[in-house]
Amino acid sequence: MAPSRTMLSTKHALPFKTNNKLKRKDFHVKQKKARDSLTRDVRFRRRREEDRDPKLREERQARNVPLTIDKKRVWDQVDEDNVDALGLSVDVERLKRRKVEEAEAGDGEEQGDEEEDGAAEEAGAVVGEEEKDDDVDSMLDSDSEDEEDGAASDEEAPPTKRKLRKNSSAHERASSPAASTSSTRLDLTPEALSAKFPTLFEPPVAPKILITTSLNSTLHAEAALLTTLFPNSTYIRRSAHRYGHKFSVREISQFAANRGYTTLLVLNENQKKPYGLDVVHLPLGPMFHFSITNWVVGTKLPGHGNPTNHYPELILNNFRTPLGLLTAHLFRTMFPPQPELVGRQVVTLHNQRDYIFLRRHRYVFRDKRATEKSVVGADGKPMQGAEEIRAGLQELGPRFTLKLRRIDKQIQRASGQEWEWKAGDEKVRTRFQL
Repeated sequence: MAPSRTMLSTKHALPFKTNNKLKRKDFHVKQKKARDSLTRDVRFRRRREEDRDPKLREERQARNVPLTIDKKRVWDQVDEDNVDALGLSVDVERLKRRKVEEAEAGDGEEQGDEEEDGAAEEAGAVVGEEEKDDDVDSMLDSDSEDEEDGAASDEEAPPTKRKLRKNSSAHERASSPAASTSSTRLDLTPEALSAKFPTLFEPPVAPKILITTSLNSTLHAEAALLTTLFPNSTYIRRSAHRYGHKFSVREISQFAANRGYTTLLVLNENQKKPYGLDVVHLPLGPMFHFSITNWVVGTKLPGHGNPTNHYPELILNNFRTPLGLLTAHLFRTMFPPQPELVGRQVVTLHNQRDYIFLRRHRYVFRDKRATEKSVVGADGKPMQGAEEIRAGLQELGPRFTLKLRRIDKQIQRASGQEWEWKAGDEKVRTRFQL
């Protein structure tokens, strides 16, 4: 005898009123099982149909795209002359692509006009002298008409400075890869931005980093751990003796710059936990202030590895605005330009919704197991030439999350500090700075 299937009653949406609590609970459990059974049958039936016709699955996935905050991201409407402003949310890569398309379209129009002019000259050479006199009168009239048409078109035409449009439709797919997989294009940095911060955009050199803490700090182990993350770094405890001189950040920066250091890191503390990270680009600044959250040392990570002294590779992901490119250039100056590939270590700085996630891994390339899927690219299709290869990752630590709070013009002063950019003015959740 075939098992009886649980069928949903026609009155399942009606409330079941009874004074017996156990009966109400039993009725609720039965109705929930019936609803889950129907939903499961629909899902399995759809899976069988999609296995027979894969196009149905592609159409369903294209139709059911999740509407996240990243999909709703909006951009500022700015002129091309103000793209380098730090407080503006402008996609530099998309703007560059639009300029290239406009230039190509302009070249195509010029070629078309030249071809039309050549055809008109050939046709005009055949016309006789009598027709030329009539053409002169008609051309005078056409000139006046063209002037009127040109004046009308100038009134209707938009201004010459093109403005960026906001992302009106959240479902529109951009031509660039997904935000979670797009790498940072450091070559698209605006020239005005590199002129304002020339020391950050100089050719990369071997870094030399000095690490210290705030006054009366207890984060000696955490600061020493940063020396394993940043190559060529040295940790010096900050004096807090009651009779000792308490050096300021400006004095420490001058001390470090005279001894060939390129960067100064100050680890701030709150309730005996890492709270902030101040980065000073020596010798004259600027100074970046970051807040730190979710600090986890490597020994607390499951299956962690032990780091080595090899220079790691650096991956910068999803820094798209002028402020994001400036921040990416800052991190670029803190790592050697030539990594040691034999160490197979990589440091990833991934920006998402203005939060910078820092991770350090050791990787290894191995053969794909039978139960694993192939590596897919940004388009969702398997990558050519890597169908049978997989990459294994082992996190080394530490891991933490950074958020940019302020950029000072020079090195921090005791009071009256002038800043280039300051966070806290964001009123729209879908507008991001980096």
